[in-house]
Amino acid sequence: MKSGSFRNSFGKDSKRRKAAMHLIPNLFTTGNLFCGVYAILSVFNGEYLAAAIAILVAMIFDVLDGKSARLTNSTSHFGLEYDSLSDVVSFGVAPGLLIYSWALSGLGTFGVAVMFAYVAMGAVRLARFNSTVTLSDGKYFTGLAIPAAAGVVASLVVFEHYAVHIVEEVKPIIVLFLTLMLSFLMVSTIKYRSFKDLKFKGPQQITYLVWGILALMMVAAWPQVMLFVVFAGYALMGPVEKIFWLLARVMGKKTAGKTELAPPEAKV
Repeated sequence: MKSGSFRNSFGKDSKRRKAAMHLIPNLFTTGNLFCGVYAILSVFNGEYLAAAIAILVAMIFDVLDGKSARLTNSTSHFGLEYDSLSDVVSFGVAPGLLIYSWALSGLGTFGVAVMFAYVAMGAVRLARFNSTVTLSDGKYFTGLAIPAAAGVVASLVVFEHYAVHIVEEVKPIIVLFLTLMLSFLMVSTIKYRSFKDLKFKGPQQITYLVWGILALMMVAAWPQVMLFVVFAGYALMGPVEKIFWLLARVMGKKTAGKTELAPPEAKV
């Protein structure tokens, strides 16, 4: 009897431990969702800086969500769906409303259409990612991830508030172009590095550590500017790399063609 009760208690403790492991990532996801809802309420109250900061904090919860799920080996279909729904709110609806109320409200119906395009393209990006997550190699993302797009929007608001005040007549044009570009990049087939293949062992460990410390120092010293530089730089990284490889391929073909057409050297 004692042996059987011990096994039952051990089995119950194991189940409780597994349930707790699954609860941790979902709590981070709930924090992500809370920040998204708070950002939406801040937009309604005209507190654009608070909304932008809430979106950036939601990104931290989103990273912790995925990291904790992998570390505790508690990934699940429920967690994936819950995370995606939270991302739609925090990185789709909240930035879309922020874009419209902060810069595009003066454009009327066209501003609403642009804002909806951003939200819709973000939802499509998440749906495509969920349907192909088992097929990807993990080293690259297809299209700009929706948290990165939201990071560009939120960091731009922070950048404009603290560093450079954009003229009100120019702001809608800049934000309009930026929103359309982000919408296109999210549903494009451009590859973006996920940085999951970085190896922190061996001789490259010190190099990554030095670059990481320098990056943290720059962000900590001037976060109002460096956050926007980091997010905008990552958004541009995909198109720049694609153009570079296309040019390299074209130049390679031209070089190969010239080599084939060159006459053979005459023998002396």
